[in-house]
Amino acid sequence: MAIQTAAVIGGGSFGTVIGNILADNGIDTTLWLRNEDAAREINDTHHNEQYLPGVKLNPELKASVSLQQAVTGADAIFVSVPSKSVREVVASFHQWLTPEQALISTTKGIEPEGFKLMSQVLSELCPDNPIGVLSGPNLAKEIAKRELAATVFASENSDLRRNLQQALSCDYFRVYASNDLYGVELSGALKNIYAIVSGFVAALGMGENTKAMIITRSLAEMSRFAVSQGANPLTFLGLAGVGDLVVTCMSPLSRNYRVGYAIGEGKTLDQAVDELGEVAEGVNTLRYVRAKAAESSIYMPLVMGAYEVLFGGADPRVVAQGLMTGDHASDVEFALPRHEI
Repeated sequence: MAIQTAAVIGGGSFGTVIGNILADNGIDTTLWLRNEDAAREINDTHHNEQYLPGVKLNPELKASVSLQQAVTGADAIFVSVPSKSVREVVASFHQWLTPEQALISTTKGIEPEGFKLMSQVLSELCPDNPIGVLSGPNLAKEIAKRELAATVFASENSDLRRNLQQALSCDYFRVYASNDLYGVELSGALKNIYAIVSGFVAALGMGENTKAMIITRSLAEMSRFAVSQGANPLTFLGLAGVGDLVVTCMSPLSRNYRVGYAIGEGKTLDQAVDELGEVAEGVNTLRYVRAKAAESSIYMPLVMGAYEVLFGGADPRVVAQGLMTGDHASDVEFALPRHEI
């Protein structure tokens, strides 16, 4: 059945953009926020100045501070809160759900206990509901200006894939489908780490060759890790993998890139995060992925180097230099037979 009503849980930049697209497409949409003043601003002036300054929102987009009001009767519920809050927020509304309501994560992060992705948290809390993940090269401020963009929606439920594509696609935002839920979601979480590394590189004034090397080796590292966790390596050649990696590693609009840039300029991690004023998921993701890689003996020199820079005070130049002396010498991770690598 087509999506006719929707709730977006979280009124940050991307949650607001998703809500606005849905409203533009004629879907009855409620945006849930914790902040009453922000909800009133959206309802009265059709702006969310904190996260999308200067952007006029669709007048039909409603804001509410009541979770029950937002989720009750919604065909699709988009979860767009920071990863550390997903379990708490979903646990507080799952009692009002019915089995036909779909849950869609737009959060690119990892829960450290058990190394769980957000779709796994949703499935654990709401085992009877269809689950999906939205991920791709989607800088919210650009989408809000209706600049052309595309994303990937992954779900094992083919009806949900089709309905979601119909609900979100428009003349400036295209939705592609995938059934590799884990690969799409993991690529969205992992690329935040490498955006931080790319920020270091840019701040230090390294050349274009160095930037290209960092991005390409990041992709190899991401896919190596993801395949060890059961994902399809081909997913990383698409929008959720290389597409999202490129945009977050090259754009000053990327929060994680900006954190890395500030550290490359000599600021501490705390100063960089305070300066940003928003959640940079890559900082926590770096901690969790480093621990998992060490536990599973996965070769990830960029992750290990970035960790030493953020939490050990190492020189960011060492991260790039380490690639020149690393153990692995094959280019495309899965192209050579194992005995030739």
